[in-house]
Amino acid sequence: MINVLFFGPVAERTGTRQTSLDFRAGICWQDVRDILRARYPDAFEIVSIVAVNGQRVTETTHTPLADGAEVVFMSAFSGG
Repeated sequence: MINVLFFGPVAERTGTRQTSLDFRAGICWQDVRDILRARYPDAFEIVSIVAVNGQRVTETTHTPLADGAEVVFMSAFSGG
């Protein structure tokens, strides 16, 4: 199972803070993103930060996922 967490405005747009996807050999974070982008297109318009198992990744980071991996999607944020 791949555990997926959404934070802030991304969670508001998905209507949930977490979901999961079935694990399959060779799956990477971009595959997870593509599956969930189809399910939550409005939320993924604002995703700008992705982390896998606590490590930030970029579009060019090819990160195969292990069973039980955690993928986090969030938007940029600011504070004062």
